[in-house]
Amino acid sequence: MLPMFKANIRTTLAVLHDAIAAVLAWSLAYLLRFNFELPPNFAAELQQTLYWVVPLQLIIFWRFNLYRGLWRYASTADLRRIVLAVMLSAATIPLMFWMLRLDLVIPRSVLIINPLLLILMMGGSRFVYRLWKEQGLYGSFKLRGEPVLVLGAGDAAASLAKDLVASSDWRLVGFLDDDINIHGRMLNGIRVLGKLDSLPVWAERLGVSQVIIAMPSSSHQQRKRAIQLCNLAQLKALTVPSFDDLMSGKVAVSQLRAIELDDLLGRDPVVLDDVGLHALLAGKVVMVTGAGGSIGSEMCRQIARFSPAKLVLFESGEFAMYSIEQELKQTFPALNIVCLIGDVRDAARVDEVMQYHQPSVLFHAAAYKHVPLMEQHNAWQAIRNNVLGTWTVARAAQQHGVDKFVMISTDKAINPTNVMGASKRLAEMVCQALQPSGSMSFVMVRFGNVLGSTGSVIPTFRAQIARGGPITVTHPEITRYFMSIPEAAQLVLQAGLMGQGGEIFVLEMGEPVKIVDLAKDLIRLSGFTEDEIKIEFTGLRPGEKLYEELLADNEHTLPTPHPKLRIARARQADAAWLAQLLDWVSATVMGDDAVRAALTRWVPEYQPDAQVSSLQRSNPA
Repeated sequence: MLPMFKANIRTTLAVLHDAIAAVLAWSLAYLLRFNFELPPNFAAELQQTLYWVVPLQLIIFWRFNLYRGLWRYASTADLRRIVLAVMLSAATIPLMFWMLRLDLVIPRSVLIINPLLLILMMGGSRFVYRLWKEQGLYGSFKLRGEPVLVLGAGDAAASLAKDLVASSDWRLVGFLDDDINIHGRMLNGIRVLGKLDSLPVWAERLGVSQVIIAMPSSSHQQRKRAIQLCNLAQLKALTVPSFDDLMSGKVAVSQLRAIELDDLLGRDPVVLDDVGLHALLAGKVVMVTGAGGSIGSEMCRQIARFSPAKLVLFESGEFAMYSIEQELKQTFPALNIVCLIGDVRDAARVDEVMQYHQPSVLFHAAAYKHVPLMEQHNAWQAIRNNVLGTWTVARAAQQHGVDKFVMISTDKAINPTNVMGASKRLAEMVCQALQPSGSMSFVMVRFGNVLGSTGSVIPTFRAQIARGGPITVTHPEITRYFMSIPEAAQLVLQAGLMGQGGEIFVLEMGEPVKIVDLAKDLIRLSGFTEDEIKIEFTGLRPGEKLYEELLADNEHTLPTPHPKLRIARARQADAAWLAQLLDWVSATVMGDDAVRAALTRWVPEYQPDAQVSSLQRSNPA
């Protein structure tokens, strides 16, 4: 009851304040009209009209919801409501007197002066109160709170400054920004001190150990440079949420978070053809295989934003399916979701699903992807799942009228040195061989590693740091391409939209990253030093390349309208080749060495790792 009582008191006081303001504004308008020498007859008129004017204005103010907000958070929106309410009352007053046929002659100047005074009194008092609460109680004169510098002086920084000023935990001491035109200027009462490069000087001079990076709309390179400046100055850095999150309204600028690896390795946002993707997906039945995996589940999240008529999730793992089902139901409660358990190699199950649900677009993400695991003791299963599984799903899709089939491939399919990469190259060729035999469009999309995917180095490194180290890296020079899971999924959607049939799209992966540098960054971001968490080199694993490639030696690419997508021209396969391949993958079982020997025939660019066979012989299954 106490909060309700306080709210009623606040409302009563606000109404009383505005009533007094209305009386003063109306009276002062008369006094100003007559230079403070009010004739007796107009003094009597003033007193008589107050009984009508003030109640009318209060009723209008109430209808404009002027008493629901808190004065300490008064904003331009509140001022706009005050102006509209006062101007409406100014127009209604003479109308009221005319309708009541009161024998009064109100000076026209009073009707003009009154609303101006009333806006000044009502709006001014609210903003003075807010200024007193912010500056008087926790303003820039306070000495409590930890001193902090903000990197960036744009809209996000200005919004953040308001919250920092009202915080008892922080004391904002300055902004740094590379725009020299605003150096020395004040932002919410706090000075813009200089360029980002001057961070070490100002941090030492002001006793700052914490920095907040407020540059959500800047390019990734600019944000990365800001993080590196903080690291060089040995300052702990926080950051505001991403530009996309801020624009979506999911988070506020004041919801600070620690710097993550994505901030260092992340890239500029993907620009999607939303109109085209709505045409491709909205109101359609869309199916995703491998829907519980890292990429498959993100594909489901991205597709759900385009309001398909039905989203069919196909997954072999029960728990993975349950997890994505619960998430989608909570995030997209109106979405029609169908969750189906099944194996992509089970032709009867796949055919049943296609026949019943009749998908228009299919994204094939189901695959075995872990290189060392597929290299030893599981090579034949990699072939069966990645090749036979792709053919089973693709053939059923053709038979049941799917319009577009998008297969998610990998950069390891280029000049493969491992079974997993070779199996994905064969899966690409299966789709290429099927393309001429029907109206369905096959689109293949290759990309490299994604941050945080199941089995990737990031979760492994985090777990090793949590145990106190060491972090194990296979080789000092090993490099990989990285992108975030959402970016990869968005580009797969974009490629699926652009593909006409038979193309292999290659995602622009940026610059390769040394895994050892990744480990060092993660150690530092976790609050440790390399003396506390050691890095050990264990040697390349079976089938593992030192460097990843994005195009095979005998391939070339063509540009597309999208800057992050190119089309690879690869060696084609035909129906006769496909028939022979299917005879091979339909064999009962094959040993790892036999699989590798056969792959050299099917994928001429495949060069098996020399160490794998010896390891296999010394460690038989």
